[in-house]
Amino acid sequence: MNQVQKLVQDVSTARNRYLDQIANLSEFQARWKPNSEVWNSIENTEHLYWAEQGGILGMWKTLHAIREGEMIRTYEFNNKDLSIEQIVERTWQPLEKVPAVAAPRLGGSLSFWKTSFLNMQNVLEAFAQDLQENELRLQAQHHPISGALDFHQRLEFLRFHIDRHRGQVSQLISTMNSL
Repeated sequence: MNQVQKLVQDVSTARNRYLDQIANLSEFQARWKPNSEVWNSIENTEHLYWAEQGGILGMWKTLHAIREGEMIRTYEFNNKDLSIEQIVERTWQPLEKVPAVAAPRLGGSLSFWKTSFLNMQNVLEAFAQDLQENELRLQAQHHPISGALDFHQRLEFLRFHIDRHRGQVSQLISTMNSL
């Protein structure tokens, strides 16, 4: 297994853990939230879908722009050689505001968003087939909060982001169950 495949497998594992976390929620439970400032399980799942869709689209566009000479091929940027955890620690505030493009906005059923989020794995795997291992450390598109990242870090971010929201949903479920 090469490094691209390993990173994609890590995202798949995180995705499956997240989906397992919400697998037994009823639609009623999925809509529950303790207050208006907290996203419910549907909103978290919709957000993960939009964030991943935008992230993969951005990576793919950037990859082809680099290959076609429309963007500079560079390995030098301020987050070079840092793990995604280190980058988030350096760049994120405690209650970061979600970029509008990744915000939950359509609502709907948990079933729809679970299926949509699961299907992003197919898109990610198709992107990974296009990405060459020697391109992993090329600077990819900027993250709206963290700034410049390379393709390796962007793939790490997908895993990190899913795990972060799995923790939020776990806390939400725990709070709901304690009532």
